[in-house]
Amino acid sequence: MNGNSSKEQRRYPRVDNNIPLKICGPKADLVTESKNISCSGVYCRVNEFLEPMMKLQIILLLPMKKAGRGATKKITCGGVVVRTENIPGEDAFNTAIFFNDIHPRDSGILADFVDSILAGRETQARQN
Repeated sequence: MNGNSSKEQRRYPRVDNNIPLKICGPKADLVTESKNISCSGVYCRVNEFLEPMMKLQIILLLPMKKAGRGATKKITCGGVVVRTENIPGEDAFNTAIFFNDIHPRDSGILADFVDSILAGRETQARQN
């Protein structure tokens, strides 16, 4: 173990995955995709500065498998901006959003989605 590694401090596992999402804010609606996601929040790149503590409506389009075929599950929830970072040299921002109002059923679907990605990566790592 090297001295630079640290134990994950987050309550919920986070996975790097590009999930399409729509952010509905007081000034405008933004369409983007996640850089990473967990059942407690999303980190994404947006072309507009979103103030920390700003309340938003979030629409996630999760790719799912249903009866062996691809399907999309739409999840709508409330979120709050917790961090906005300017991307140097760009008119864009990396933004972290905490899901503060998500239906328990949707939270479970999101947790299953994250778990399935993690399980798939573990299986792939064992095969390599």
